[in-house]
Amino acid sequence: MKLSSMSGNFLLAPIPEASSDCLLPKDIKLAVLGSGRVGKSAMIVRFLTKRFIGDYEPNTGKLYSRLVFVEGDQLSLQIQDTPGCIQVQDNLIQVVDSLSRCVQWAEGFLLVYSITDYNSYQSIRPLYQHIRKVHPDSRAPVIIVGNKGDLLHARQVQTCDGIQLANELGSLFLEISTSENYDDVCDVFQHLCKEVSKLHSLGGERRRSCIIPRPRSPNMQDLKRRFKQALSSKVKSPSASALG
Repeated sequence: MKLSSMSGNFLLAPIPEASSDCLLPKDIKLAVLGSGRVGKSAMIVRFLTKRFIGDYEPNTGKLYSRLVFVEGDQLSLQIQDTPGCIQVQDNLIQVVDSLSRCVQWAEGFLLVYSITDYNSYQSIRPLYQHIRKVHPDSRAPVIIVGNKGDLLHARQVQTCDGIQLANELGSLFLEISTSENYDDVCDVFQHLCKEVSKLHSLGGERRRSCIIPRPRSPNMQDLKRRFKQALSSKVKSPSASALG
């Protein structure tokens, strides 16, 4: 599924220290998951800096933080890069504890495979199932990304395979080249930010609807008026009985 272009409305800046007289931006927590050597770190750095760096130390697991503006909304974005030490056997996934904690922490997910590595494609379904197991009642958005779309000569996964998998799992899908197309990378992350932000808005509406309205405080002027009336009636009552 092709995402509409959004990169023109996106700005990045370091997260400043919050002052007491300003509203804090919404927190958006994303995780990028997938096998090793599929380009997860390159995608994140490309998105944040517009630069493409091809070689990274494996299993870095860094946390990136930025202040972002998405269509006028200020968001405090955190992106967790994850180790690629994922093993799939008989369609079951084996993950390290740190990766499970990351899934618990995140609110939105990018599941990345390389079109040049069929094994990385096979890890997507069990990764998705693991997310839904950790978040059984959650509608946390998930986008499936087929990376390294420029390496057509080494393709092992067809585009239709990615589309079919995404349809079966109920997720969005996009095939991109991190090295050649910054706009596609930006669109993927920005779309995920918007979907998580929507969940925040829905959650806030539900919390507000569950709050019992607080009793209305009496107006102080009204209390003073009633108090004066009570005093006045007490003063008048003896004189009225004397006239009777």
